[in-house]
Amino acid sequence: MARAVERVGERWALLIVRDLLAGARRYSDLKAGLPRIPTNILSDRLKELQLAGIIRRVPTVRGGYELTPLGRQLEPVVLALERWGWAAPGEPAEGEVLTADALAVTLRAAFRGEVAGEFPPTEYLIHTGETSVSAVVAAGDLDVMDVGPDALPQPQRRVAIAPPEDVLEFRVERERLGDLLGGELPPLDVETGDRRLVDRFRRTFRFDGISGADATREASVA
Repeated sequence: MARAVERVGERWALLIVRDLLAGARRYSDLKAGLPRIPTNILSDRLKELQLAGIIRRVPTVRGGYELTPLGRQLEPVVLALERWGWAAPGEPAEGEVLTADALAVTLRAAFRGEVAGEFPPTEYLIHTGETSVSAVVAAGDLDVMDVGPDALPQPQRRVAIAPPEDVLEFRVERERLGDLLGGELPPLDVETGDRRLVDRFRRTFRFDGISGADATREASVA
C-alpha cells in the first residue's frame, strides 16, 4: 500500500488517471477537465506518473498521454473511490466542473451489470449542465461516449451491437444527479423515448450508501 500511495497518492494524480481511462488525452484536454489544477502541478504530476510507468506519451497525438497496461490496472481503484465519494457527497468546490470523462466514470461506477442483463439493449442520452454523453447498455456491458459539441474523436464503441431500439434521452440538473443515482426521482426533462425507461435507468445505474456513513457524520457534528 505504501508503494502504491507513493506512486499515485499525490493530489490530482488519480484524477489524471480517471480522465485517461476514457482514452488518450492531450495536455490541454487534461487541463480543461481539471481547471483548478495549476499548470506547473499538472506538468509535475504527468512527469511523476510517467516515471512510475503509469502513463506514457502518445506519438500519434501531439502533446498526448495515455495509460499504460499498469495504469489501466488502477481502473477498479478509481471506480471504488468514485462510489465511495458519491456515498458521502459534499458540496462541489468552487470552479469544479463535470466533464464527459468524469461523468463516464461516474456511470461506470454506478453500473449494475447483473441488473442490466435483464433488459433489452438500451441507449441513454444524458444531458447535465454543459455535458452530454451516450451510454449504451447491452447484455450487461456498458460503453459511454462523449456526444457534446466539443467531443473529441472517439474510436468505435466497445459494445459491438446494432443501434438499440430502446432509447431514452433526458436532461437532469447537475445538482440532482446524485439524487438520481442514489435511487430518488428528481425532476427530469425527457426529450426522447418512453418515460417508463427512466425506471430502467434507475435500476441499471445506482449507488448505495456506505453503511455507517450517516453515523460517522453525526458523531463528528456532536
